[in-house]
Amino acid sequence: MASQGKKLINDPNDVVTEYIEGLVATYPGLQYLDGFPQIKVVLQANVSPSTFDKVAVISGGGAGHEPAHAGYVGPGMLTAAVSGDVFASPPVDSILAAIRAVTGSKGCVLIVTNYTGDRLNFGLAVEQAKSEGYIIEMVIVGDDCALPPRRGIVGRRGLAGTVLVNKVAGAAAAAGLSVTEVAAEAKHAAQLVGTMGVALSVCTLPGQPTSGRLGTDKMELGLGIHGEAGAAVVDLQPVDLVVSHVLNEILLNEAAYVPITGGSNVVLMINGLGATPLMELMIAARKAVRELQGVHGLAVDRVYTGSFMTSLDMAGFSITVMKSEQAILDRLDAPTKAPCWPVGTEASVGVWPPVKVPVPLHPSSSSINSEIVNRPPVLTKYGFILEAAIEAAAKEVVSMKDCLNEWDTKVGDGDCGTTMERGATAVIEDMKNRYPLNDAAETLYEMSTTIRSVMGGTSGILYAIICQAAYTILKGHSEPTPREWANALAASIDAVSKYGGAHAGYRTMLDALIPASNTLNERLDAGDSPLTAFVTSAEAAMIGSVSTKNMRAQAGRSSYISPDLLVSVPDPGAMAAASWYKAAALSVASNLKP
Repeated sequence: MASQGKKLINDPNDVVTEYIEGLVATYPGLQYLDGFPQIKVVLQANVSPSTFDKVAVISGGGAGHEPAHAGYVGPGMLTAAVSGDVFASPPVDSILAAIRAVTGSKGCVLIVTNYTGDRLNFGLAVEQAKSEGYIIEMVIVGDDCALPPRRGIVGRRGLAGTVLVNKVAGAAAAAGLSVTEVAAEAKHAAQLVGTMGVALSVCTLPGQPTSGRLGTDKMELGLGIHGEAGAAVVDLQPVDLVVSHVLNEILLNEAAYVPITGGSNVVLMINGLGATPLMELMIAARKAVRELQGVHGLAVDRVYTGSFMTSLDMAGFSITVMKSEQAILDRLDAPTKAPCWPVGTEASVGVWPPVKVPVPLHPSSSSINSEIVNRPPVLTKYGFILEAAIEAAAKEVVSMKDCLNEWDTKVGDGDCGTTMERGATAVIEDMKNRYPLNDAAETLYEMSTTIRSVMGGTSGILYAIICQAAYTILKGHSEPTPREWANALAASIDAVSKYGGAHAGYRTMLDALIPASNTLNERLDAGDSPLTAFVTSAEAAMIGSVSTKNMRAQAGRSSYISPDLLVSVPDPGAMAAASWYKAAALSVASNLKP
């Protein structure tokens, strides 16, 4: 049974009007007509038909594709945008109101996406406006490359390429061209552009249940932006494969949708569909630029990456490729005050891969190779024990990845296991050829370097501090005594507390390490053997980590979470610390047995 979609809205019937009210409140250069909310028209502030001396450019369609189209209203782009309800074409009266509100003696050009409802409503409005004496042209944009050649009268759908056409038309109008010339440039731009999209989820309309059409392991190719099914449902694929497929469909389609051949220059747009993180869009852009230049032999003049024409909360993206000409680039680069058109895109794209700036060396290093430390060819008995302990601790961390992530999902940000595994795996790898294992202090120093270079977030820097503080205590001691190790552990705890701000009872890794340190010193003071002292301290670490279930978090991301949600879930950082400590202690004990 489908579940109700969660939305931060009031009444589902008011989402479009309240969106427009928020948009106009945010951008003083925009306003809406006095007939709002029945007539949903956003227009440039202070535009009057009696004084406006440029061709007006109007676009629009159903809501749900924000920032299209109202976000592109501004000098240098659209003069006005007309909105219908969610995924519904605007009514003729609203379109006519927009035409009458902004069209002066120079006339008007309408940019319309190729959907039956839009063509009919905008078309009737054009005929009515012409009968009233307006000079007006209408341009249809159909840039969808996922559909087969025209079936009947439907043709290709209008997708994100429409935004590029809007920019070309708006810049042409701002340059003072006539209505015929603006329409001609818009039509030409529409003939040069192709788009195809992929979706990981189906959008949820306000007040409607969430669709279960796509499972967790499926994706749609050739999506519709109104919640309709895509051209095909396939298994989820890595994004590089998806990008390659989409570009092939746009550029190598036998229907020859776009006039782009090897050696052409192109403009690229990676468009998010509403719920796609910018990180994923940039990953797709990276592959698309590489593919266009390296595989298709095209020069990429501009790249626009972001959310330009969405489908509410749909996860996925579309790729638009437009043949580049100098006149097109001039229009795309022309200034505009439209609030949602990207800025800073004038520079041409460099050849892939980009030139890498070398990492600056430490002032005292003449060569980065001077920093490399080698593993000794033969390990001493101490070196062997140290290696075994480090390996046991690291492997224990790797084995706990999923468990740590599960705990962290409930009390943090869900990546504790992944972060710890990344550091542990790097330690295991570097230990094979880099760590001077016959010198415990220097090994700790190298471990600190490894950890801080691969482990992100708070965990990474805290473990680097632990290793560095221990190194400071043990420096010059290649084979530290149990007491020296105890002192190093205490110093590490002090450093973590000093820089991290946590203390015992704060629900952090210290709630495992502090009991371990205290017990280790107590057992050594009591005259116990090192074997007994280390094993007993490991047991104390585990008891301490489990006790975090009943603690109120006072540090880390858990401190932002309701205490009720923390009950019965141990702190992942404390559990990780106790587990690697115990694994190391048992390894040492095993190798110290007579």
